[in-house]
Amino acid sequence: MSTPDDRDLQIVAEQLGRAPRGVLAIAYRTPDGLPAVVKTAPKLPDGTPFPTLYYLTDPRLTAEASRLESAGVMKGMTERLARDSELAAAYRAAHESYLAERDEIEPLGTDFSGGGMPDRVKCLHVLIAHALAKGPGVNPLGDEAVALAAENGLRGTAVPADWPHYPPPEDES
Repeated sequence: MSTPDDRDLQIVAEQLGRAPRGVLAIAYRTPDGLPAVVKTAPKLPDGTPFPTLYYLTDPRLTAEASRLESAGVMKGMTERLARDSELAAAYRAAHESYLAERDEIEPLGTDFSGGGMPDRVKCLHVLIAHALAKGPGVNPLGDEAVALAAENGLRGTAVPADWPHYPPPEDES
């Protein structure tokens, strides 16, 4: 993570199409050095609660997250959570880690973390941002979503070239 400079904030504004708010750090940069995930304050400058600690900004990644969502990836992940206790425990640990990190900055008095954690998957943008910010091994479903993005042409450009490969989930139907 790095403290954003004026150039970083200008790039993020261009990526978002608006001025970024509450940016604390650049949490992940693409292999070409561009900001792609920002770490945001739990409360925006105007005091509005903003529970999304890691926010995806890179247009390639946001487009791929949307494409994966449209393809039904979230439904399959949520179904796996219900039947795989080991995956569910790791996902819950990611949720608890996310909350602890956010609450260390400023508690919001809520157990909402983002992305549907800990019981379902409802936003791959949040999970991808979390996985890229923290690196592989923290958020198992975020890691898988990043791997899918990597396999869909983003490896070495928006996703690190060495991001782990994940086998496709077994179909238990």
